[in-house]
Amino acid sequence: MKTYHLTKTDKGWEVRAEGADRATLTSTTKAEALQKFRETVAHKATQERPMSLRIHKTDGKIQEERTYPRSADPKASKG
Repeated sequence: MKTYHLTKTDKGWEVRAEGADRATLTSTTKAEALQKFRETVAHKATQERPMSLRIHKTDGKIQEERTYPRSADPKASKG
């Protein structure tokens, strides 16, 4: 599963694929970055090629993790 991270930077917020040198997208606000991610990246996810977005707080700690598509979320199978 491909994993992306949404993190705070000096210039705003960025989404970066795990291990990537450059950001996939940048934004001035966290909400805008989430919306851009859903519109440009997450809609490409399939059951065969799911992806995960780890959303970080401003202090760098993980706030939550979202799996796309939702049906591919491994937590859903744990009942």
